[in-house]
This record gives sequence, structure tokens and C-alpha cells, in this order.
Amino acid sequence: MGGKMKKTIIGLLAMAAVVPAAAVPPPVLGQVSWPIEASRLSDTVKVIASDYFEGRAPGSQGEKKTVAWLIKQYQSLGLEPAGDKGGWTQAVPLVHTRLGKADRLEITTQQGKRPLQSDKDIYLASLRPVNRIALNKVPLVFVGYGVSAPERGWDDFKGVDLKGKIAVFLINDPDFSAVSGDDAFEKFGGRSMTYYGRWTYKFEEAARRGAVGALIIHDSQGAGYGWDTVIAPAGEGYDIIRGDKDKPVALQGWLSQAAAQDIFAKSGFDLDSLKKQARQKSFQPVSLKGSVFSASLPVSYQNITSYNVLGQIKGAKRPDETIMFGAHWDAYGIGAPDSQGRTIRSGAIDDGVGVAAVLELARVFKAEHQPDRTLVFASWTAEERGILGSSYYAEHPLFPLDKTVANFTVDVLQTAGRSKDVLLIGAGQNSLENDLAAAAKEENRVVKAELLPERGLFFRADHLPFARKGVPVLLMMGMAGAYDLREGGMAAGEKWLSGYMKCYHQTCDRWTENDDFEGAAEDVKLIYLMGHHLAFSDQKPEWLPNSEFKTKTVTKE
Repeated sequence: MGGKMKKTIIGLLAMAAVVPAAAVPPPVLGQVSWPIEASRLSDTVKVIASDYFEGRAPGSQGEKKTVAWLIKQYQSLGLEPAGDKGGWTQAVPLVHTRLGKADRLEITTQQGKRPLQSDKDIYLASLRPVNRIALNKVPLVFVGYGVSAPERGWDDFKGVDLKGKIAVFLINDPDFSAVSGDDAFEKFGGRSMTYYGRWTYKFEEAARRGAVGALIIHDSQGAGYGWDTVIAPAGEGYDIIRGDKDKPVALQGWLSQAAAQDIFAKSGFDLDSLKKQARQKSFQPVSLKGSVFSASLPVSYQNITSYNVLGQIKGAKRPDETIMFGAHWDAYGIGAPDSQGRTIRSGAIDDGVGVAAVLELARVFKAEHQPDRTLVFASWTAEERGILGSSYYAEHPLFPLDKTVANFTVDVLQTAGRSKDVLLIGAGQNSLENDLAAAAKEENRVVKAELLPERGLFFRADHLPFARKGVPVLLMMGMAGAYDLREGGMAAGEKWLSGYMKCYHQTCDRWTENDDFEGAAEDVKLIYLMGHHLAFSDQKPEWLPNSEFKTKTVTKE
């Protein structure tokens, strides 16, 4: 098959229909001419979200199939390898853990033992490579939003000793629910989440302060997703292999809102009252006196090697300067059966459409004259497990980050049709925002600020590790609010978004014949226009004065 395959993807899939789909390796996509084609995006998503790839979990047989298929696509497009030692991949060493059924899981309060039901009251994971996690009567400390931000004059910890304890957090920022008169009001950007609001920050902060565990009280609005999304990993965990001085907490997870309300009440506290107190600078950590947490859970773990896949088009005039286009290839693999018995969480929109976008961009750029700068096309691993593949690359770059001009990341595009607008995520960061506005104007579209800034999308995708290293970034993501569609307007955009969020990280995130990729193709074209401008010029994007990333220094390799 390989490079000799010239037929369309649809025709090949039809030919393969006479045998079980899983037994037939997906074809290499054929070459077609400009412009970016919605049908090609659809065809790619249909393939990569098929059951053949088993949900694309890192370290699985599904990964092996995915990486091999991606390499074939890169080769068929005429890209050159950009991975380790002249190959197509960058090895990413990970630890893969899975919690087993708890032998013991309870909180003892002043009113007695309160059993905790997994996936109903509590969701837990561990990133420790050990055989068992055993915690016996560990004290709990409520730390409000758990924010230590001296540059904003905010400290939720007040010197509290968390060593050997469980830290209990609220999700999002202190000003998420703040009202005028609260100290936190508009202190952290109002409804726009900062990194302090992300669950990753809270788990990291708990570990830095010596806690043995960290629990976040779930709130759908504050988190940006429902409880079904919280429990989607099904006890699995992935992490970059760390040293003894950089260990994560032994147990990390979430408490459901109902369970948290009950536990706090049985401990003699009103959670709603404490939430209000947490919006004031005077907030003091609260020890849930008389309440202790106990858990005993088996852990299975293994060290695995996962892979980023990277290709390039070398620049003619400034080959040492790079522009990067990336998306994550991983999804959530195989999980518990849904109501229809489906177990494969195929990640069609998240982020099969991003993979398709990167391949389309590579195809279009390859069909043009050689760019002045080198173009890098990246398919990242383990984004769903904590942005791990791109984070590893940012710490072990294969192209110097001080010469990486920009990173464009695609993670979820809407499939409801053409739109009048495009939503900007993380406004006020860098001059790529101006490039986006210019490109949108050229396409008779307008740029609007994200409508759901509380979701903190700027801190939830593979561009973030590059921003933290000082590389100007732009994220294209269709979860930032309802698009104003050319057919049906905002109402149609909201219908698509609410429908998609019900399938976020679930088995129903699948390709269907009803998906309309025309709007996604328009978004990919905007990225192309921005990337093309940088590829054939000597201009460099700049961070805006008030961006928290302006002072970052890129790594020089």
C-alpha cells in the first residue's frame, strides 16, 4: 500500500468493508490540490477515529497503529523527518498507572464513618509508581482556592503546614464567583481563568507543600465540564518520569459537590460560607478537626515509552528559524461500556480534527514554494493526561526554542458549518492576535473574545508549554463558546457546543455523516494565512506588555 496508494479514502474504506474494520490498516491519504478541503478533514477524522485505533491511548496497541499511520501520512505528503536522530518520532518516557478497587475508602467525621463511593462521591488517581497507596486517618485541610500569587498580593496558605495531610481545594480562581466588595473581585481576570485556577496547578502546589493528597471540590461551571468528564480516565494516570525531589502527591482527585457538602456539614462547617470566606484576603486555611481520610488501593504501574511524531519542511533562507503547527494524537482509549455497549473513546473532535488540520496544513505548504523558515508539523502524545508530550518536547526541544518563531495549536474545531466569527482564546497575550484579526477580515469574518473564559482553555492545550518557555502561541479551539453560524446564527452554534460537551471525552465523540467540516476548514485556513505570512517574512510575533509570558526566557539549546 503506502506511497502507491492513490485512491480516495472513501473508496478504500468501501473496499475494506467486506472484512472486519479492525483487521484492515487504514490507507495513506491521497494528494489533492489547494484549497484546504472540508472533505479531507472529514475523511481523516473518519479514519483516525475508527475502532482500528482503539481510542489512541498512549502506550497501547492503539498508539502503535496511530504512530505508524501518522508516519505514513507525513511520508506521503513529502515531509522530512524531524524527530530524534533523524527519525520521525521523539521518544517520551512516561509512567502509566492504574488504581484498582479500593479495599478501604472513607472519611471519618465527628458523626462517624462516612464511606466514599468511587466515581459517585470521589474520583481518585495516583501518579506514584508503587504497588499500593495506603493512607490511614490523614487530616484534611481546606485551603480555599489554594492560590499563592505574591504578584497579585494573594496567599491562601498563610504558612499552614500541609506535610502529611490532604489539601482540599475549590476549583478555578478566587474571583470566579466573587462579587463587588469581595477582595478577590476582578483580581484574577474576572471570569477568565488564570493558571492558578487549573487543577494541574492545585495538585502541583499541594505536592510542593508536602501534602500526601489533594482533593478538588467539583463544580461544573468552575471546572468547565461535568462529573462524567472528571471520571473519564477511569483510574488511569500518566506522568513524565520524575525524580525523588519532584514527586506528585500520593493520591489526587475530586470530590463531588454533594459529597463535599455532606462531609463539610458532618465536620461542623458550612461549605457555602467557607466559599465566600475564600474570596477574601483574610481567608485562613481551615483544618477539618475531627475528620480524617483513609484509603487503601492497589496500584498497577509500568514505565512506557510513548512518541511525538514530527515532520518538517526545511526553510530556504532562514532554516534555523521554525514555525510550529501542532495537535495531539491521543484520546482516552478503551473504557467502560456506554448505554449502547461501546467501549472505545475515539476522540473524533478531540482531537482527530486537530490531527487532520495539521496534515492539511502540511499538504498545502508542501505544495507551495519552499518557505523561508522551517515549518514543523507535530502530533503530540499524552495531551489528555496532562499535556505531557508537548511538555516533554519543551524541556527537550529538537529545534531551539529561542528560534521558534511561533506555535500554532489546534485542539477541537466545531463541526456545525461555516461561521461569521472566530473566537480568540487568551486575549491580551501576543501580536499573533493581530494576525488572526487580519486573516479573519480577509475571509469576511470577525474575531470575538472567547465567550466562556472561565473554562481556562488557554491553559489546557499543547501550546501552553511553549508559552511558558517564551514562544509566542495561538490556540484555535471550538470550545470557547457558541459560534455565530452563517446558517442558524448563535442558536445553532450553541446547539452544537452543548451537544458536543455531552460527548467530551466520552464514547460518543465519534465521526458521523452529519458533521459539517466547512467551518473547521475555514479555521484551518486562518492558521494557514497566519503561518504563511511568517513563513515568507522576517517578522516575529511579540508578547504584549501585560502578558504573564512576556518575561519568560526561551531555552537555548
